[in-house]
Amino acid sequence: MQPVRSVEGRAIPFGAANVDTDIIIPAHWLKTITREGLGRGAFEALREDPDNIFDSEEFAGSPILIAGDNFGCGSSREHAAWALRDMGISAVIAPSFSDIFASNAFKNGIVTVALPQAAIDRLMEVAASDPITIDLENQVVTTPFQDRFAFEVDPFRKQCLMEGLDEVGLTLSRDASIRTYEDRQTAHMPWLAKPNGEIAA
Repeated sequence: MQPVRSVEGRAIPFGAANVDTDIIIPAHWLKTITREGLGRGAFEALREDPDNIFDSEEFAGSPILIAGDNFGCGSSREHAAWALRDMGISAVIAPSFSDIFASNAFKNGIVTVALPQAAIDRLMEVAASDPITIDLENQVVTTPFQDRFAFEVDPFRKQCLMEGLDEVGLTLSRDASIRTYEDRQTAHMPWLAKPNGEIAA
């Protein structure tokens, strides 16, 4: 996972509320065995409209999505976060998120920023023509027009995002402590380990 200290660029002014994971990535896309290509299925039903905002050239490559209240509700499918990442989304700003979606987003390096509806309305206006900056380190969203919106973030999630640590990376970062424990365990209970290092049955 790549470290994230800030996300800057155009934001897709989507704004819809109660967008569930089936809208983000339809169920028939869950048959895939890889995360690659899921971006093509993201918001598939909405993209049937040729004038949809997700395929607009103006917002091509936008790293930020602005959504409405309760974003990511519905099922617990992690594919929703995978699809957003595959389409280039690094951050989502909304008034609130489903807890499971927020957790899946975090595990996949997507910053979720919860702001009051008034702030969302203002950012939707700015996004129509100008970039937005999410400063994770200082926990503030800014615009070229001196708007500043502070947001809260779980300290542990913030640290993991800024250091680029997913669950595997977090475990590997404690390699020295794990080795110390394993060495002590082997010294005190040598019968648990086979000569070749495999754990005895």
